[in-house]
Amino acid sequence: MRQIFAFGDSVMKGVVSTLPTDGQQRCSYCVCPQNFVDDCSRRLGVPIVNLSRFGSTIIRGLEQLGRHLHRIAQGDVVVLEFGGNDCNFDWSAVSRDPLADHQPQTVLPLFADAYARAIDLLRNVGARPLLLSLPALDSQLFFEFVSRGLEEERILRWLGGDVDHIGRWHEQYNLQIFKLGASRGVPVIDISTPFLRQPHLADFYCPDGMHPNAAGHRLICQALLDQIASLQTKD
Repeated sequence: MRQIFAFGDSVMKGVVSTLPTDGQQRCSYCVCPQNFVDDCSRRLGVPIVNLSRFGSTIIRGLEQLGRHLHRIAQGDVVVLEFGGNDCNFDWSAVSRDPLADHQPQTVLPLFADAYARAIDLLRNVGARPLLLSLPALDSQLFFEFVSRGLEEERILRWLGGDVDHIGRWHEQYNLQIFKLGASRGVPVIDISTPFLRQPHLADFYCPDGMHPNAAGHRLICQALLDQIASLQTKD
């Protein structure tokens, strides 16, 4: 491989978060020094051009891909990682009115369509798309995070009284990624399973329950290396 391009959201960017201790300040974010993209680049001996952006959805990612398409050459591997922001909600709005009809940032049919268009764009320039699945959410930590400073009971009511509904909703988008891989003949690197195997999922996440911590980045890196080696063997 000459080089690898990476497009995604804050997970691919390597962002980790820290919660304030006084309950008032906003969460702080920084890029993990041991993030999985840099670690994979070093261990593979291949430069990775990481064009991921914090907060990106597949719609924004498609725009980002279009801006940089001229840099991608025949045979380049392009890794895509989207879905975590697409499936998310405006939790302030949920808190204000739990009886309203709230929609995620990107509804599932639009998510699938836009992701398919991203794959087609890459194939049209001769690139080799590779999809990344989503790391499993820690629903309890995530619920506590998004409820900070809001009406927790109202949000829980909207969730049907079940915090784990968050994780199940998130999994719909993850399954869609695997479906796209199967229908379009694109390899999907499974980084979900390494997290699901862990008896204490919270040990691998930042306090927000959605950004993997340094230990989580090590899990992702190893999963990528193992599965890329398997793909190269098949080639």
